[in-house]
Amino acid sequence: MTDKLIALVDGSTYSRSVCEYAGWIAGRTGAPVELLHVLGRRETASSDLSGSIALGARTALLEELSTLDEQRARLAQKRGRAILEDAEAALKQAGVETVSARLRNGDLLEAVAEAEVDARGIVIGKRGEAADFAKLHLGSNMERIARASKKPVFVAARTFRPVRKVLIAYDGGQSAMKAVDHVARSPLFAGLDIRLLMAGTESVEARRALEGAQATLKAGGHETAAKLVPGQPDKVISETVERDGIDLLVMGAYGHSRIRSLFIGSTTTEMIRSCKIPVLLFR
Repeated sequence: MTDKLIALVDGSTYSRSVCEYAGWIAGRTGAPVELLHVLGRRETASSDLSGSIALGARTALLEELSTLDEQRARLAQKRGRAILEDAEAALKQAGVETVSARLRNGDLLEAVAEAEVDARGIVIGKRGEAADFAKLHLGSNMERIARASKKPVFVAARTFRPVRKVLIAYDGGQSAMKAVDHVARSPLFAGLDIRLLMAGTESVEARRALEGAQATLKAGGHETAAKLVPGQPDKVISETVERDGIDLLVMGAYGHSRIRSLFIGSTTTEMIRSCKIPVLLFR
């Protein structure tokens, strides 16, 4: 499929939301959706306990362990297909015409890297099955995808809600400029209430950068309100999201002055962790 949207589903609480947001994106852009469920190596690997089994019992127990491994692998396959079938039904119910499903074995990043070659973006839940909701820990898979993917990553919130108000957190960096350009050009954002926010110290350079981003959005048909608010970015953004009833936060994965390393920006991480709305990330 060309220019498809990849939706990663794992059977967690977030899978329904991932499907609903993927359906929303597909409905506004006409993109086909490819559902992807990856069975990790732990779910399909065989156990090797031969070194801890006494010689006399080894043959019988190894045969039994082998049978259990085969059963576990078959159950994982069945569960994966069931997850994909449910997700496909949800998307078709939402009106998505072109939906495909893929069940893969192996490493998640390898599977996503292969699938995203001809994709426009990825939708993934903020947390997976093993996430600690009480401590608001982010899912390790989400963080791995956000670091590694070359395409925009849409991090779905736990519960879907219609998107009307969009906030772009802008810092003048390369990834933030890419986000602005995408919003200006994409039919996904047509007719939505787009707002532009820059947090930090007032300066001629900062004001010029903000006005340049606003001009880019205007050229794309968006009459956008732009604000430069003093304060720490994570606090300013969180307060704006809450106060203005924002439905979607758009931001760069890396800050303007941050070295592009193996870690996404600290502000980005905090926004994904604390905001109860989806976050669309750009590298």
